[in-house]
Amino acid sequence: MREVILYPGLDNYRVAECPSLPGRISQGESKEVAITNIKEAIKIYIEALEEDNLPVPVENSI
Repeated sequence: MREVILYPGLDNYRVAECPSLPGRISQGESKEVAITNIKEAIKIYIEALEEDNLPVPVENSI
């Protein structure tokens, strides 16, 4: 499980960011949608790294 940070974005959107995967940021019209979207972004990113035989950054949260 990856740490995800949620914060308010523009136009009442919620922004979701995964600090352990730089650049993995998503958003949604609600907290639930933002979480769903960031989970998909994380999944696709990790799959792409694995397909290219690149290291997957470790989760640094406690």
